[in-house]
Amino acid sequence: MKIYNTLTKQKEEFVPIEEGKVSMYVCGPTVYNYIHIGNARPMIMFDTVRRYFEYKGYEVNYVSNFTDVDDKIIKKANEEGVSSEEISQRYIAETKRDMEALHVRPATIHPQATQEIDGMIEMIKTLIDKGYAYPVSDGTVYFAVRRFEEYGKLSHKDIDDLEGGHRSINVSGDEKRDPLDFVLWKPKKEGEPYWESPWCQGRPGWHIECSVMSKRYLGDTIDIHAGGEDLVFPHHENEIAQSEAANGVPFAHYWMHNGFLNIDNKKMSKSLGNFFTVRDIEEKYDLQVLRFFMLSAHYRSPLNFSADLMASAKSGLERIRTAGERLLDLKTKAAGDVTEDEKKLLEEAKEYVTKFEAAMEDDFNTADAVSAVFELVKYANTNVDEKSSAGLVECIYEMMKDLMDVLGVDLKAKEDDLDAHVQEMIEKRQQARKDKNFALADQIRDELLAEGIQLLDTREGVKWKKV
Repeated sequence: MKIYNTLTKQKEEFVPIEEGKVSMYVCGPTVYNYIHIGNARPMIMFDTVRRYFEYKGYEVNYVSNFTDVDDKIIKKANEEGVSSEEISQRYIAETKRDMEALHVRPATIHPQATQEIDGMIEMIKTLIDKGYAYPVSDGTVYFAVRRFEEYGKLSHKDIDDLEGGHRSINVSGDEKRDPLDFVLWKPKKEGEPYWESPWCQGRPGWHIECSVMSKRYLGDTIDIHAGGEDLVFPHHENEIAQSEAANGVPFAHYWMHNGFLNIDNKKMSKSLGNFFTVRDIEEKYDLQVLRFFMLSAHYRSPLNFSADLMASAKSGLERIRTAGERLLDLKTKAAGDVTEDEKKLLEEAKEYVTKFEAAMEDDFNTADAVSAVFELVKYANTNVDEKSSAGLVECIYEMMKDLMDVLGVDLKAKEDDLDAHVQEMIEKRQQARKDKNFALADQIRDELLAEGIQLLDTREGVKWKKV
């Protein structure tokens, strides 16, 4: 299995620290609002990575945090006149609800920053003792970037270029020794939550949180650290500096980063009016379609979200599910074990499973893995019929189901989802007929028939059945 490592800028053979086990840390969201579809991409992608490891028999310790103390949370709390804790707990619950709807499995543990303050204070003390950090008179503690000689190794940035060209990322402060030094602990402001520390009443900087949570739940060195590519610098770069300076060992062996999500070829932003939460998408689509759409591209590639591409993903998923429904229907009518003649068909079908696995082993290329599923669907539609044994039908169905389980997408649509989809199509067809757009009405009927749904025009209205 090969993984593209951001640290080395090349694909590397995956060798776990402990045989048969994978330790994985994925940066989670800051919980001050509903998650948007940009947040959903790493959640879906790295959940799929985890699922594939488990499919291959690995025991995965998967840690993904919630950042529950942050300027945005405090701002939202002040706007609503409630505590920061109330905001963060509300949106942790909402995020978990959205994750479940996206079929993102709960992490082995979801640590919260506010519950790990003692560990952060201890790590900051260690960094001060080792000469990698220093406090100033107002109680702020800074990390001395130039003391960590390998700073920039993840983002491949030269430290001198950073000082000259990236001053916007620096934290201002009169007593800061170097413009690049970043905050580990900062004093409270009026109305902010705070904790006692040796330096002042205050709260941690963002970067130290993940270093401490990763260390506590996974150890000093982990197999995989993952997140969106926007986190490479400065967040992940700073995590490496803190963790390796404090612990004296490599922080993570493999760094994985997903590409950006654009909306109609533009960056998602509230000012452009193209900002979508997962809840917004759920009003129009089954969230399984969103997940399937996101897996149709390689995780390191930029992904463009559009209505047309979502419609294509919806159609593709329905094609797979229709094939699954057909196999289940054939199974109820079939009998007997796999025959000698059918064993050859089964071996040929297994080639698509091999193709799927080869795609996933090549840096988790879900785009090619999805293509292999479509090839298996085509093979099943062509080679499995009413004459097939129950054994063959069941084996092919289970193959298809296992691959879809790795992708985190149900092969069988929920009945209520199917009902809603068919009803929506019937209403569109009825409107088309009212508008005397008979070509569109016929097109909708044919589309449903292709999905295995036959419409029946009766005196009582339009009825439908599976065929």
